[in-house]
Amino acid sequence: MQAPTDRVGLSEFFDRYGTALTSGDVVAIANCHALPGMVVADAYSFTFATPAAVALSFLGAAPSYEERQIVAAHAQLLDVQALSPALSLVSVEWEYLDSRGNAVPGESYSYLLRLGADGPRITTVIARR
Repeated sequence: MQAPTDRVGLSEFFDRYGTALTSGDVVAIANCHALPGMVVADAYSFTFATPAAVALSFLGAAPSYEERQIVAAHAQLLDVQALSPALSLVSVEWEYLDSRGNAVPGESYSYLLRLGADGPRITTVIARR
């Protein structure tokens, strides 16, 4: 097993993840996560141990995407660091498009990914400024 550092493969993974986020496909979102998983931000942290818990945790983000009329998300990979044979830390700046094709200010996250038999999965999401 080798840590996911291939930028093309990682871009494809984050394309699938971005599509799932902007379409509200919580099953696909859950399939992008390893379990147990964690989300960490300045004001909160939470964990999830089941696919249903992942899906429920991301239902709260859907209204924000809808309110801003975001229909597409593209992950710009800023940095990729192999931490171990199976773990990588990937810094991402999300670029969003609204329903009129306008750019919407994005968000930045670092993702701790674990490579498994079925490809990379997110173990930890860290909100960044």
